[in-house]
Amino acid sequence: MKKVILGIFFLLTQVGFAQRDLTIEEATIGAYRNFAPESMNFIQWKNDNSFTHIDEMYRNLMIRTQADDYKPSVLLSLTDLQQALQKKVTDFPVAQVYYFPYQYEWINEHLVRFPIQTQEKNYEVFYDFDKKEVLDIFTYSLEGKETLISENRQYLAYLQDNAIRLVDNKGKITEVTDFDHGIVYGSGYTHREEFGIKQGMWFSPQNDKLLFYRKDESMVSDYPLVDFGQRVAENKPIKYPMAGMKSEEVTLQIYDINSQKFIQLQTGEPKEQFLTMVTWSPDGQSVFVGVLNREQNHLKINQYDAKTGAFVKTLLEETSDKYVEPQHPLYFNPDNDKQFVYFTDVDGYRQPHLYDTNGKLIKKLGYQDVVVKDIIGIDNGQLWYVGTDNRALDNALYAVNLKNGKTQKVNQNGGTHEFVLNPSKTYFVDQYSTINQPNVLEVVQVKNHEATQLLSAKNPYEGTINLPKMELLEITSDDNKTTLNGRIIYPKDFDANKKYPVLVYVYGGPHAQLVTNSWLGGASLFDYYMAQQGFVVFTLDNRGSANRGRDFEQVIHRQLGQNEMKDQMKGIDYLKSLSFVDADKIGVSGWSFGGFMTTSLLLNYPETFKVGVAGGPVIDWKWYEIMYGERYMDTPQENPEGYELTSTLNKVDQLQGRLLIIHGAQDPVVVQQHSMEFIEACIKAGKQVDYFLYPTHEHNVMGMDRIHLNAKIADYFMTHLK
Repeated sequence: MKKVILGIFFLLTQVGFAQRDLTIEEATIGAYRNFAPESMNFIQWKNDNSFTHIDEMYRNLMIRTQADDYKPSVLLSLTDLQQALQKKVTDFPVAQVYYFPYQYEWINEHLVRFPIQTQEKNYEVFYDFDKKEVLDIFTYSLEGKETLISENRQYLAYLQDNAIRLVDNKGKITEVTDFDHGIVYGSGYTHREEFGIKQGMWFSPQNDKLLFYRKDESMVSDYPLVDFGQRVAENKPIKYPMAGMKSEEVTLQIYDINSQKFIQLQTGEPKEQFLTMVTWSPDGQSVFVGVLNREQNHLKINQYDAKTGAFVKTLLEETSDKYVEPQHPLYFNPDNDKQFVYFTDVDGYRQPHLYDTNGKLIKKLGYQDVVVKDIIGIDNGQLWYVGTDNRALDNALYAVNLKNGKTQKVNQNGGTHEFVLNPSKTYFVDQYSTINQPNVLEVVQVKNHEATQLLSAKNPYEGTINLPKMELLEITSDDNKTTLNGRIIYPKDFDANKKYPVLVYVYGGPHAQLVTNSWLGGASLFDYYMAQQGFVVFTLDNRGSANRGRDFEQVIHRQLGQNEMKDQMKGIDYLKSLSFVDADKIGVSGWSFGGFMTTSLLLNYPETFKVGVAGGPVIDWKWYEIMYGERYMDTPQENPEGYELTSTLNKVDQLQGRLLIIHGAQDPVVVQQHSMEFIEACIKAGKQVDYFLYPTHEHNVMGMDRIHLNAKIADYFMTHLK
């Protein structure tokens, strides 16, 4: 049933230094501050032979080149940048440029782009290293967001008040769209950022047109969010399309920069459909769009004429008896603009398929059971991407030849990696961690795998913090067919002859994976903090979670939480088999989908779970939004039995243990109605439940207030489970 596959035990002894436990502050923010492993940040290749990164201590842009074995030197200092800005714009407030801009981008080996924000304005700055001066600079409003710069650097588009503004490199501002109540233009928040949507505007390859979303949400219900910070509390409603109710209506429009005319793509009826995978053709004559029906089980890849907006043809279609979930745009082959790569899980795993623009499948490019996570691009006749490895405990860099379909796993080491490739794909920077290694950085030659190690971080806890033992586990799923990944953290000063309470930390839903072969095993420092307080801390990635393939995820369809709970109970069976586990003291905690799982487990298995803390929990899926909720549950009208089965309101009378529900009063994702309805049901059923509200926070509690949140969760389990 269970097998230990990877283990780590931090032996932190150093003569003369007493080791201690984490404080609650360190457990909350220490992984990013006090105990962040040594690393190089914001790495980018300048050219094939050198890459840059930001030195955070001195806030300089550093360069490392092969010519001197990647030894670091200062390429550009903050002072240099400030002086260049002042020369370009005499009244530039250089005193407000407090730190080196992190989100920089090399345009070519001589030109780099920096985003800079001052107290009055936003800037996009282009610095020329040959001339050692600021070449171009865009200026736009502090209220501007979701910026997009044309490839020729002549235009910058941004959103302000849900309208699109266009700035040219001479400073002229054009109001592309007007403010229109209920209409949102050019936003990446279209369809609530589902379906792989990350942006809402696209310049054409010829830089003469701007393609953008037009989202009409005037027909969507207003949902009240109360701002308690005013003298009289103020309602600031949002548009929230609930499952089974009216959805937003989205179209795509093209703005011709020269003629200032608009056309609309004729994406047709019904109006309630999802438009995604938006891709310009390389010649700028066509736009390709993934048109997904509201039922999310029929996807069409359509071509539209960019001059007229007319529908040209459907290249291919994909259907499912459950759901189709597009995640990536089309990637055109730079060596053949009549070919593109389409990513689909039609064969069981999200993998690449090569098509021509007539919709003919040329070649399947999938490899084993790899799930594609990130696409790097096409170069040298190969598609480069990052995908899963080792049952998704690891990730890896892959290159697949577009002609013969052969796939090469490029990196040699296991672990969780961040890859940055040079322009010609001959070298890559590989920064990775494993459960035994906090961070390693190597520069690797693609051809022969020869690696130059530049950094091997030391254990940041050694000699200071008594960090408990952790192991990664294999546990068999409820269907006895699938191996699940699990993680156990043992209590501090573990003694197998003692009995310990258990804290199960759970998420369990789509798009998330908690257990990885990475530093600390993917766990937060708060998990280790709770182990230091004397708990066994356990986590399991059940069926339904991310990166294990279509069938692994889709067992959740129309019955969220049911198979997930069965797998979690297999984890409980494993825990109960351990002699040191106190089976009468098992608690569970999670947030969002994990809050739904926490509440569900406490109600469905009251004899097992004695204490729970559910943050931002979904209580009944009829109150969740259309795009996510209907994908997995269909509508309440189509699946009344499923909604009845999964609603925790129907099981309130089974509550036996202690339950704390936490919610953000400004939550626009899982609206507060969920937890309020649950509290009301508990009152009617005569069941006691604890409730805590964070008045100014949204779907999660962030910033320094998170220390307060973690202290509250820890106190609840210390009080009621130990």
